[in-house]
Amino acid sequence: MQKIEIFSSNKKKIDFWDKMLTWLKDDFAKVNNVIMDNMNSSVPLISQLAGYIISSGGKRIRPLLTLSTSKLCQYNGTRHVNLAACIEFIHTATLLHDDVVDESKKRRGKTSANNVWNNKSSILVGDFLLSKAFRLMIKDGSNQCLEIISKASVEISQGEVLQLESCNQIDTSESNYLKIIEAKTASLFCAACTVSGIISKIDNCKQQALNDFGKNIGMAFQITDDTLDYCSNDLVLGKNTGDDFREGKVSLPIILAYKRSNKKEKEFWTRTINNQDQNCTDFIIAKEILQKYNVIEDCFLKAQHYSLIAKDSLSPFENNSDKEKLLEMCEVIVKRKS
Repeated sequence: MQKIEIFSSNKKKIDFWDKMLTWLKDDFAKVNNVIMDNMNSSVPLISQLAGYIISSGGKRIRPLLTLSTSKLCQYNGTRHVNLAACIEFIHTATLLHDDVVDESKKRRGKTSANNVWNNKSSILVGDFLLSKAFRLMIKDGSNQCLEIISKASVEISQGEVLQLESCNQIDTSESNYLKIIEAKTASLFCAACTVSGIISKIDNCKQQALNDFGKNIGMAFQITDDTLDYCSNDLVLGKNTGDDFREGKVSLPIILAYKRSNKKEKEFWTRTINNQDQNCTDFIIAKEILQKYNVIEDCFLKAQHYSLIAKDSLSPFENNSDKEKLLEMCEVIVKRKS
């Protein structure tokens, strides 16, 4: 199988991620090897498609969280490597499945796997990666880690179904939206951090701190992600801006805009989101309404709120360079452009 550089760093992106990759380069190399070994298959399509999606870029935030929180806990073993790879496999499987559900054309600036191959192949290879993730969990041998990660897998699926149900439902509440992103995104962030505490055998107070940190940084990440769909550009974002709008996804920007809209504007949202009756200028109009009511600014403030909670969650840990990097990550996640 051709060697794939899984954890490559794009110099055009935020320097912080380059620093993180340098800091964790030895552990990242080991995680890279585990992923490569577990992508091998006697079925060529599996290796090709899995390699395509895994090597397509991204910041690798979830496995990075497992490795960096393990350092925070002063863990000296090797179990964090397999667990980080496991987390990445689960995340990658969800990307493959999501792109099929969303009928996405692009993923991280590249043609999505389901458009290079087909929907059936993407779904089945996603299932293959999930199976590999669970084999890595079994290999780790910890019932606690198995419970944490398998629970997150269930929550991700539930969150995706909840999101599907809210699609084209303009009256979706903010509380329901937060419930969706806590399940589909924050749950895996939480698991990525919590397993570090389990293998490090830290006390309950610090274990809860990692749980809270992961959950809240995940919430901040997803709110930022959903907001960027309305204020970034295609080249920077790595996908088509406005995809959420065109697909009728009801994320926080839409929810706040609908609440603040006048009668005529509410009719616009009903037509474009509920009825999916859109023309080529509607996304421009949508962004104008968001700007009118300062929606983008307020969404970023909401993300910053969760970022601050995440930072405060780490208070039980002593101040050191490891903690400083995680605190900086909280800032970078809500200030990113892609």
